[in-house]
Amino acid sequence: MHLGHPHMPTEAGGDAPARTVRPEGTRRALRIGLGGPVGSGKTATVAALCRALRARLSLAVVTNDIYTREDAEFLLREAVLPPERIKAVETGACPHTAIRDDISANLEAVEDLEDAVGPLDLILVESGGDNLTATFSRGLVDAQIFVIDVAGGDDIPRKGGPGVTNADLLVINKTDLAPYVGSDLDRMARDARERRGTLPSVMTSLKEADGVAPVARWVTDQLAAWVA
Repeated sequence: MHLGHPHMPTEAGGDAPARTVRPEGTRRALRIGLGGPVGSGKTATVAALCRALRARLSLAVVTNDIYTREDAEFLLREAVLPPERIKAVETGACPHTAIRDDISANLEAVEDLEDAVGPLDLILVESGGDNLTATFSRGLVDAQIFVIDVAGGDDIPRKGGPGVTNADLLVINKTDLAPYVGSDLDRMARDARERRGTLPSVMTSLKEADGVAPVARWVTDQLAAWVA
């Protein structure tokens, strides 16, 4: 569910929002999904968020790949979190299936992490690379980030799609590449505002020091609202 949405939590399943408490009555971790096309920088964003937040939050990550565990292995090589805080899901089909249609494997991974290393403040669920229609079930995550990159074309925000228009946060990544690929950042920002209305968008370059800062601030704001 969107944080602050007026409806009450119900049983997880389909698009029904997940319960906010664990079976024993404790508050569960906030779950934030990250989706976006192949190569947009989802895994790099997850890694940067882990580095930025791990000193003050208890967090874990679930990754999704079709036939491999490549994204989880990248996070393990980068040592962004202890190995027991990273779980991989092999979807075996289009990535959107496991984050929107049949979320059981991801829910199991999330719950296993909370059982094994909890209590947790935050769990990041990274989708496998998908197209602009990929969205997360509200039975799996509480808020979702959609990552695009300037190399994919500066017309992406204008073209829209559910990922671009409806995600709780849109991240326009790899802004450092704009001069080399001919992308107009002002145009992308303007089109994002027109498509998304009051929903926020940020621009990032993870090559810059603290380039993930605007995303990290948004995540900590979501967590503060969740705890409150």
